[in-house]
Amino acid sequence: MLGDKTTLLPDPVGTLEACEELVKDGFTVMCYSSDDPIMAARIRDAGATCVMPAGSPIGSGRGIANPSAIQLCLELLKCPAHGGDPSYPVIVDAGVGTPSDVTIAMELGADGVLLNTGIAHADNPVQMAKAMKLACDAGYYGFRSGRIPRKLHATASSPTDGTIAGE
Repeated sequence: MLGDKTTLLPDPVGTLEACEELVKDGFTVMCYSSDDPIMAARIRDAGATCVMPAGSPIGSGRGIANPSAIQLCLELLKCPAHGGDPSYPVIVDAGVGTPSDVTIAMELGADGVLLNTGIAHADNPVQMAKAMKLACDAGYYGFRSGRIPRKLHATASSPTDGTIAGE
């Protein structure tokens, strides 16, 4: 349910009500939502097959405007410690314009990225689609490989005492 004609963001209350009604009527609901983690969890709890939080407004090409919000959505929806299910699908939808946007979404742990405008309006849509696929693969493998922890200070990655690593 559309909440605003300018931003094309969903009406959160109307979306939740529509999701509940459609699920009750037997539909499989893949529900587009804002990047509000509490609303994403409520939509899941209403029976949506998957939640699709917006990276940014539809067609804006702004990418993942608030990665922290997407990360919180993923945590609430997928992390057992927060009542989530690791197999619950979360697909970032809307606002993605470049391959690096896709990589960011996938590195955050999304299961996929729904694309349209970023490909359809590119100067070379076929080439952009290939770039988006490669970015999706890179982000997918990057997330599942486990990144090194972020630190404030440097840490030598090679031995500093003259020994050979592994000896």
